[in-house]
Amino acid sequence: MTRFALYENEVAAKFVKRFVTATRVIDDSTLSKTTQELIKIRASQINSCGMCLDMHTKDAVHAGETPVRLAMIAAWQESTVFTDAERAALALTDEATRMADKNGAISEDTWAQVRKHYDDDQIGAMISLIATINAWNRLNVISGMTGGDYQPGQW
Repeated sequence: MTRFALYENEVAAKFVKRFVTATRVIDDSTLSKTTQELIKIRASQINSCGMCLDMHTKDAVHAGETPVRLAMIAAWQESTVFTDAERAALALTDEATRMADKNGAISEDTWAQVRKHYDDDQIGAMISLIATINAWNRLNVISGMTGGDYQPGQW
């Protein structure tokens, strides 16, 4: 049950509108849509955001992602279904989302893998996306937004 009508409150709705506009830069980047969805899903798993998991898994399926890969995101380190580049993105997502668990550090190995597979613009988009999805997760979890009713392309 929703605790707070985030989209009906004037202050929160203004913030969300501006936040959505800011994320268009990421959408328009050269970071692949597949990688973007993997990042969104992984951070949302870590943060237990049902609303975001609902949205991004359905959007990923709608875009052609396979059920096996979606099921394996939670155990990506013990999986063979992701490319080395995707694994680097997932590692960065894990470490950046769990910064408090590691004194705010991103490991040198993870950073080297990210650098190996992505150019500066893609890395900029990835960092921005990880920060953004973590913020969305917090907005939705704090306000009590739940998953289950989202339809692909709804927002």
